[in-house]
Amino acid sequence: MSSAGGCCRPGEHPHGGGRVCVPCRRRAVVEAVLAVDRSLPVDQIAAAVDAVADHPARLRNLAAAVAADPDAVTVGAPPIVGLLVVELIARGATGLTSPTCIGCGVIGRPLTPTEAGGLCGPCAHRHHTEPCTYCGLDKPVAGRTGDAAPICERCRRHTRGRRQCGICGQTASIAVRSHDGSPQVCVNCYQRPQAVCSSCGRRRPCSFADTDTPLCPTCTPRTCAVCAHCGQSRPPTARWPEGPVCDPCYNAALQRRGPCTDCGATRRLVAPPGPAAVFCADCAGIPDPMTGHACGDCGREDKLYEQRRCARCALRRRAAHTLAGDGGQIPDRYAAVFEAIAAARNPRTALNWLRDGAAAVVLAEVTTGRLPVSHDALDAHPHRRAADYLRRVLIAGGVLPERDEPLARTQQWVTDQLATLADPADRRLVQAYATWRVLRQLRQQAAARPRPRTYTRHAHVRIAAAIAFLAWLRSRGITLGQVGQGDLDLWLTTGDPAAPDVRDFLGWAADHRHARRLTVPPRGRHDGPATSPDQRWALLARLLHDDTLELTDRVAGALLLCYGQQLSRITTITRDQVTRHDDGSVHLRLGRDEITVPEPLAGLLTDLLTQGRDYVGVGTPSPTPWLFPGLLPGRPLTAARLGQRLRALGVYAQAGRRATLTQLAATLPAAVLADLLQIAPTTAVHWVHQAGGDWTRYAAELTRERVHQP
Repeated sequence: MSSAGGCCRPGEHPHGGGRVCVPCRRRAVVEAVLAVDRSLPVDQIAAAVDAVADHPARLRNLAAAVAADPDAVTVGAPPIVGLLVVELIARGATGLTSPTCIGCGVIGRPLTPTEAGGLCGPCAHRHHTEPCTYCGLDKPVAGRTGDAAPICERCRRHTRGRRQCGICGQTASIAVRSHDGSPQVCVNCYQRPQAVCSSCGRRRPCSFADTDTPLCPTCTPRTCAVCAHCGQSRPPTARWPEGPVCDPCYNAALQRRGPCTDCGATRRLVAPPGPAAVFCADCAGIPDPMTGHACGDCGREDKLYEQRRCARCALRRRAAHTLAGDGGQIPDRYAAVFEAIAAARNPRTALNWLRDGAAAVVLAEVTTGRLPVSHDALDAHPHRRAADYLRRVLIAGGVLPERDEPLARTQQWVTDQLATLADPADRRLVQAYATWRVLRQLRQQAAARPRPRTYTRHAHVRIAAAIAFLAWLRSRGITLGQVGQGDLDLWLTTGDPAAPDVRDFLGWAADHRHARRLTVPPRGRHDGPATSPDQRWALLARLLHDDTLELTDRVAGALLLCYGQQLSRITTITRDQVTRHDDGSVHLRLGRDEITVPEPLAGLLTDLLTQGRDYVGVGTPSPTPWLFPGLLPGRPLTAARLGQRLRALGVYAQAGRRATLTQLAATLPAAVLADLLQIAPTTAVHWVHQAGGDWTRYAAELTRERVHQP
């Protein structure tokens, strides 16, 4: 080759310091292609090289790439070689394949050559890692400090712009700066602006909300890949040596721990990949793709959330940060609340509640002193549902005194209803009736029979009937003192089905000489339909033997169909009412006496005692006294919610209870039925009479039968 940069002679090789001419570079590239694929003639390959390397610098880069890596044409990397491969395939090359990323499997992106093969830009970024100077984990570099030390993306976001949030008062990364008098908002309090999603058409928090194409998080497109574990096409959460891994398989792999078949140590099992893994990474002789997933506090190998902590340790830290006072310590009055939150059955759910829950925002207002710790302050809070949930958390933790919440709600409802009455005379009548009749009876009932909740629906119905009746009289120009029996009969016959509920109001008005004594006929009693015996036994068999049903529904439905218990009583059963004796028998106390529970219901009751409900509210104290705890901390499941769950299984409470009590009343005396099931003696007698257990119907039928022969 000429030292002046001329064309190299045939058979000569470049010398150090010389320059290679353009024909030689083109010839080198053509020869590299022919070494891999000879399906195209030389002139077609040369034309493809000229089409791609249309500038001397591009040809120089192309020649250098194929000279540095003999497999560059096969891999399709770096990008200039990938363009050449695509051009050759377009011209008819059959021995080449389109450049494909070995990490995510995407086709068509520029690839970077690595020792493992060609990687697209995102995969190459994840492939080249360094230990983060903050968390110490070996992660892709997202930035560097002033000393050029590497920082991962999570630590970069965590350390960027940490200031005091104007919403929660905590020091965190700021998502929105303050402007025009609005406070700065941290990443935990920030919510996307509301807009109508251009994809689903629903009004939801959206990205690009100020453009013509807002997108909610659900509709935001995500790149999918075939999961190496389950084979489903899903957005990958991680990319391990075996390939992309979806989120369910990723979480399952992080939690897949057991004794290693080789060394016997309880470790995370990684080989072979998937649910059948039996070897730890050390025994399998492969690098653990989840290296670094050991909690910095407890050492547990699990999915990490913040500052190298597992979900449980991260929850304790975040809960302590939320409840801490000025000195950084949790006040003694909030100690029970902290332990209840930290002991949540599902720590990930509790973490989400502390981050996104509206009640957690109200809790931050309370702990920072911006909201007084009182029932009145929570009643006046604009976010009523969040404040009510926090009220239950604080009551369960002993911060607030217990309060009869349904009774307090009824008092507030009465105040709201009085505000809608325009006539002062009607307002005074309704206020006196509600205060001295309805609410007084509710307080007496609550004091005489303490229960988890006071049922106030009938009180609402009576007060609403009184308001409606007074409005009807006002529209006809009649005062309450002028009402006669004819006016009342007209109201009863032309009014809605709730018209007879005015009976209690008229009785009170007559007692206090606001009206004449009038007669309102009592409502007729309708027993209603009952579940057929065959259907009842079929439902009961499914509840007792179908393991796919939730344990709570199985036990509650069986108590309904076996013992005819009302839903309001089933939900308030405590754990103390279920006892296990030394002989292995299980007893349930519904009334004064215990009932021996047969199998398999006894086993289900024992499992429910041991395992508890899968879903309870964050902040629920442990252990809870209730057999069926609800989502509100310290409260049992509501009868309405339990009825919805049972109806989804085909079990209807009233019809099923009628069928059960009818069957029990036909076999047991009324006194025994009342003692065992805690029902009133008159009610037990009624059911025995309905079932024909007292033979009175049979005697009456014999008397009416004219042709009866003894």
